[in-house]
Amino acid sequence: MGRSHALSGWCAGLAVAPLVGLTSVAEVVPFAAATAGYALVPDLDHPGASASRLLGPVTRLVSAAVRAFSGVLYNVTKGPRDEDSTGKHRHATHTLAAAILLGMLAASLGDRGKWAVLAVAVTGLVLAADALGDWIVMAVLAAVSWSIVSTTGPGTALPGTAAADALQTGLSQIGGWIGAAVAVGMFVHCLGDSLTRSGCPWLWPLPIRGETWYELRLPKPLRFSTGHWFEHAIIVPVLTVAAVLLLPGGLQVVERLFDATSVWLAGQS
Repeated sequence: MGRSHALSGWCAGLAVAPLVGLTSVAEVVPFAAATAGYALVPDLDHPGASASRLLGPVTRLVSAAVRAFSGVLYNVTKGPRDEDSTGKHRHATHTLAAAILLGMLAASLGDRGKWAVLAVAVTGLVLAADALGDWIVMAVLAAVSWSIVSTTGPGTALPGTAAADALQTGLSQIGGWIGAAVAVGMFVHCLGDSLTRSGCPWLWPLPIRGETWYELRLPKPLRFSTGHWFEHAIIVPVLTVAAVLLLPGGLQVVERLFDATSVWLAGQS
């Protein structure tokens, strides 16, 4: 479900951006890209996930550490009716608590310097590009370039000074929202897994029916398996359409295209 998770993260980022004060394309696109990337992070607890294979031995080592920690946490906190499981996949990283904690950690990096914040944002972008393709990198670069050009005036005292100031301002702005991007991306992943047959225990450690790791899921007739035709034929196309419509001005552009097409078809009849 890597592509589906990344697309849902992108859509969630576009929807949440105005709530954290981001409205322009130059602000919204980098936020949505980071959210898309961090929507893949929970699957670091699976050795075959794209996030676990992204940087070869480095991310494989991180994945192994995450799985080990998750297994220990599960054994220590499981309730009397929790299933007999290793507790490695879809456990520790697939919780609202993990999303909030990592979001807070990312936000705290703003106090450690702008380049630390940039590293977190770029990591999200790389993860998103691995799942969705290089177009998302081009979209972010275009948005950032537009932001820099729009703030660069002809009266700049030294060549590149305004651009450098704009870049520094941009890094400060990233520090203001990077924590939200991480948390939203990870939580959207949990919600996506709740649509599947296996469900997701994202309300841990809240005990439900004697289970600390109670898997939340849809009613049986509505569940689907990971990689099932429903995911590829329905979920991905719907998310792709939403990914365009949720862009700032996206709906208006589609409406204009529809009106222009209607006028053209009317002229042909």
